[in-house]
Amino acid sequence: MSAAPVATHPSGTNPHPSPPPGTASPTVTDPALVKRAVKAAALGNAMEWFDFGVYSYIAVTLGKVFFPSGNPTAQLLSTFGAFAAAFLVRPLGGMVFGPLGDRVGRQKVLAFTMIMMAAGTFAIGLIPSYATIGVWAPVLLLVARLVQGFSTGGEYAGASTFIAEYAPDKRRGFLGSWLEFGTLAGYIGGAGLVTLMTALLSDGDLTSWGWRIPFLIAGPMGIVGLYLRMRLEETPAFAAELEKAETSRPKAPLRDMITGQWRALLLCVGLVLVFNVTDYMLLSYMPSYLTSELEYDETHGLLVVLVVMALMMVVQPFAGALTDRIGRRPVIAAGCAGFLLLSVPALLLIREGSLLAVGLGMAALGLLLVCFTASMPSALPALFPTRVRYGSLSIGFNVSVSLFGGTTPLVVTALIGATGDLMMPAYYMMAAAVVGGVAVWFMSESAGRPLPGSAPSVEG
Repeated sequence: MSAAPVATHPSGTNPHPSPPPGTASPTVTDPALVKRAVKAAALGNAMEWFDFGVYSYIAVTLGKVFFPSGNPTAQLLSTFGAFAAAFLVRPLGGMVFGPLGDRVGRQKVLAFTMIMMAAGTFAIGLIPSYATIGVWAPVLLLVARLVQGFSTGGEYAGASTFIAEYAPDKRRGFLGSWLEFGTLAGYIGGAGLVTLMTALLSDGDLTSWGWRIPFLIAGPMGIVGLYLRMRLEETPAFAAELEKAETSRPKAPLRDMITGQWRALLLCVGLVLVFNVTDYMLLSYMPSYLTSELEYDETHGLLVVLVVMALMMVVQPFAGALTDRIGRRPVIAAGCAGFLLLSVPALLLIREGSLLAVGLGMAALGLLLVCFTASMPSALPALFPTRVRYGSLSIGFNVSVSLFGGTTPLVVTALIGATGDLMMPAYYMMAAAVVGGVAVWFMSESAGRPLPGSAPSVEG
């Protein structure tokens, strides 16, 4: 078995001493190469989630455009139904792109997912309204959402794997946190654009043509994202797997990615559940909750979410660095405990209705969410060995997101409609926190340690 490659400094020297005989040589990272990899993955992720997130922010308008007029709650449910449908095909995308990423490489797959995502989003901006083509409008919307969902099935697992495999062991938390920094930047870009259009355009203009603008921007953004990702080099960990395989590509049957990793997959599903239920609750559902359930002014509701996301961006890198110092488990556990104890008080503040109260409640939930956004990009890849990391993580991540995360707006809206209880979002987050707490109890600490199946990685 060949030792893992050593990425030396541009001078060609290796400043680190050789390890004792019989142990794998450490991968010595080139800081410039690591920075470029993190930037490209994070920027690409920001572009993808701009495309994906805009759908949530303009959901009320989309309900009017693509579904029959009548009950506003029914329109919103239909819109979120199409939103949730994309998550049903995410596991299929994960089962295709994940194993492919373990076979042909992370970089190629990430470039392809970018193309598909941009195409699906751009297509939404071209679909005629229900008033123009009738039932074909929601059908075409659903098809475009399925393309988005299928491509996203390979995105998060690939991007987090890419950064984790490039990062030195002692800085993996900090560097991985920039992936979610990119996600928040994409959300802010989408929310900011929707807020600007809502403020500047009349309801008639927004419904007739203004809603198309964010989706049509996906075309040029996709070209930029593709350029960034095509300039990336393959990760040292995957290069080492190629070297081990010598004349053939690494092969790991799909069943090995599932049955051979069942314990890690269960932990992944639990961690992703609490991460994504709270994420989609705060960033995707709350703008619509404020507008449709609390009758809050739409522009002010979007502005509150925008400010909360900006606050999260500021805290994100510091929280990522904290996970390198004290570990991923304590930070994730703190987030689970916080959502269990503070979801009800935070939602009561939000329901009070004043701008200050809504802002404080949303900020509390946002800061708790940072415990997950700062930890998961480094914690989740560390659950799996290199040869199946992309595939197993894609499957576990997307199954959990499909069943629990992406369905959050639809399920909570339906629960409120069935019970009339506006506290349902808090109860749902508390239940997710319990599941996440069980998962973090059983997971192993990975901070400062090599990824499973990979040589130690040290900073050059």
